[in-house]
Amino acid sequence: MSEQKELKTDDIKKAAEEKGCPVRKALYYVTEFLSGPMCGRCFPCAFGSYEAKNRLINLTEGNGTEDDLNALKRIASNMANASMCKKGKDTAKFILEWIDSDAFAQHAGGICPEKTCTALIEYRIIPEKCDLCGLCKDVCKLGAIHGEKKKDYLSGYLPYKIRQKVCTKCGDCISVCPAGAIILVDANVKETVGV
Repeated sequence: MSEQKELKTDDIKKAAEEKGCPVRKALYYVTEFLSGPMCGRCFPCAFGSYEAKNRLINLTEGNGTEDDLNALKRIASNMANASMCKKGKDTAKFILEWIDSDAFAQHAGGICPEKTCTALIEYRIIPEKCDLCGLCKDVCKLGAIHGEKKKDYLSGYLPYKIRQKVCTKCGDCISVCPAGAIILVDANVKETVGV
């Protein structure tokens, strides 16, 4: 039975490696470790994993700070040194392997360099490029895009706009835009300049 758990840890690592963003890799690994192979017998591993998960969530949701990075380093170091089993030590090593990457520091600043953490990105329409065809509005299942299709005999249209609070960042709009007017940007960028 312990062989199955060890295999599960390897499976978690393989699946985590497929995530593009290093912070999401670590979050996935820790989350899956907590729900599966973690035995919970030693304090550094059990409490460290839960606290690490909370800190990683802060980073992916745009609430992360330098304190979260420092806490993650401390937690992972403690887990690597004091966990009683290989599974806890491996989890700590996985976090430590990525924590010094620039991506963790950028997340603490509100930027996901891989553009995969949905709280840190936005889809925006460049007004100068938008030809008012309405394909983005048609494909949006949640009605997050508002605007009016252009009619040849009328003028004075306002450019299409994406309502960020409704948008789920599915990417359907960007894939249908023939003009390339929809771009993916960091959420903390205030204005979209024509590209």
